Amino acid sequence: MKGDMMNLTRRSALAGVAAVAASTGLAACATAGGGDDDKVKQGDTSAENPLGVSADAALEVVIFKGGYGDQYAIDAGTSLKQKFPKVVIDHKGIQGVGEVLQPRFVADSPPDVVDNSGAGRLDLATLVSAGKLTDLTALLDAPSLDDPSKKFRDTLMPGVIEDGTFDGKPLVLNFSSVLWGVWYSKSLFAKHGWTFPKTWDEMLTLNDEIKKAGLQPWTWQGKYPEYLNDPLVSLAAKAGGFDLVKSIDNLQPGAWQSPAMLAAAEAIYQLAVRGHIMPGSEGLSHTEAQNAWCKGQVAFIPCGSWLEGEQQAVTPAGFDMVMGTVPALTGSDKLPDGAVMAASSESFIVPAKAKNAPGGLEFLRHLFSQKVARGFAESAKALPVVNGATDGLNLSSGLGSVAAAVKAAGPNVFSYKFRTWYAPLSKAVDDATGELATKRINPQQWAERVQKAADAVAKDSSIVKHQR
Repeated sequence: MKGDMMNLTRRSALAGVAAVAASTGLAACATAGGGDDDKVKQGDTSAENPLGVSADAALEVVIFKGGYGDQYAIDAGTSLKQKFPKVVIDHKGIQGVGEVLQPRFVADSPPDVVDNSGAGRLDLATLVSAGKLTDLTALLDAPSLDDPSKKFRDTLMPGVIEDGTFDGKPLVLNFSSVLWGVWYSKSLFAKHGWTFPKTWDEMLTLNDEIKKAGLQPWTWQGKYPEYLNDPLVSLAAKAGGFDLVKSIDNLQPGAWQSPAMLAAAEAIYQLAVRGHIMPGSEGLSHTEAQNAWCKGQVAFIPCGSWLEGEQQAVTPAGFDMVMGTVPALTGSDKLPDGAVMAASSESFIVPAKAKNAPGGLEFLRHLFSQKVARGFAESAKALPVVNGATDGLNLSSGLGSVAAAVKAAGPNVFSYKFRTWYAPLSKAVDDATGELATKRINPQQWAERVQKAADAVAKDSSIVKHQR
């Protein structure tokens, strides 16, 4: 959709390729800039105004304008102004959130609301450890906009609050529910009589058939190796179960060299060894790879559930894209068929030094309303985290497949936290996977490199550690 920058809307729970703030000492930033005297004070609270919003205070909102666009945030502002007509909203839709906003966080003069998403986002773990975020408990305990008899927190899907909670404090609120899988064209598969594989062995066999039909089996967004990491770590989680996922996040010695992780790396390596990856994929941006796939040149592409929204402007009629869950790695996986990697994403924060924090919290109350969430589902082709927001909607092929995957997975939904918690480790995994997919290293070397990076993080006393 908005394709001049990679749309990694991960946006809090799994994502994090860039550590813009971490590498520049945000944790030690000065306190120059706006002081508490500049802040809009919380007014009297009431049933109509539970967060004590000042009726005429200015509000600055900065949104990552990626694959989801920013119309849904504009809609939230419109909703807020209907309740508080005198509020002047300064809305900015940008990319490169970290580059633009890092100096303002350092100077303690941030906006009132930030959608901290995209490849160049600020590092959440650093913001948390530096005390730069507002505790969102007051918002979570406030009545919802649609049904005052319900608390705001009770309108959200399970796991959303947990995804944004650090050391017991809710500091981030994610708007979109993201699943990761392998995408294909339903119409293309029907034309050739292909069936989406249930195991990785079936995947490799089907890839050979696809090549015989004159198509490339796989491509990937080579400039951003995180995309190919998703099926790799999904395969590992399916084989090793929830215990493996926790061991990775908890920096346990040898976790990246475990049998399940090595087997998952071998599975991805086989795509390269067998010539199942379109030549030149390692040099492609996310949009270039995705466009080749949309043109029918390639059968499979790994991506998160934002793909349909990001590609809707260039997807041919009748393409009917759908997401399949990553196949089972072995016949004895610990997680059952249909288990899927998922998390809430598109991370909204209210900075601790925001001039109008009550207004920022109220903005989020409107953002997570039924009307705004339904509009988001329709325009962005993505699942919002608001319960019931898609009920009764005529879902597109891609979004319908994502919703079906959620239902099929049931409790077998997993997510890794290391990306958000430890940006240096995240980058090390990305770099190693880029080398693995181009056969410059083998699975054993991949595991050794990543384990070395994980051990370095574990031993670095300057990095705040988290536990699952």
